[in-house]
Amino acid sequence: MNEDIKNNGQNSGDQPQELSDADKLKKERDEYLDGWQRARAELINYKKDEAKRFEIFKNFANEMIVRDLITILDSFDLAIAALEKDGKAEKGLYLIRSQIEDTLKNYGLERLMVSAGQVFDPSVHDAVAVIESNEPSGTVIEEVERGYLLNGKLVRPARVKVAK
Repeated sequence: MNEDIKNNGQNSGDQPQELSDADKLKKERDEYLDGWQRARAELINYKKDEAKRFEIFKNFANEMIVRDLITILDSFDLAIAALEKDGKAEKGLYLIRSQIEDTLKNYGLERLMVSAGQVFDPSVHDAVAVIESNEPSGTVIEEVERGYLLNGKLVRPARVKVAK
């Protein structure tokens, strides 16, 4: 009987130890599962962030080329204006200019709309001259050179004359 009591005592003593081992294993399992879930969430967030960065890069990768083409567009405007004075402007020139402008629009370029009487905004306008005028001070009198946005980012401010 003493042996039975001893065995029962050992068994009952072993059972709590086994339960604590099972609890340890469950705790360890839960820690690994939580770690895996965190790592998975971080990977998903990383992929989203990289996709956003790629989209931004894609939108502005052509910025230098677009800036150069804006200069060519300005030259076209000057050539057309000179030919209009002589009465020699032909339909083909307008067509070519329109094609260049449409192509640039497809890449996200849009013109800043500036009109006389508009309030001067230094974030999108560049004052090239200040002229005394009957207009209220700080208003745009004339647009000297067009301004442009590329996918919402200012790539060239509109150059304007401002009333004093």
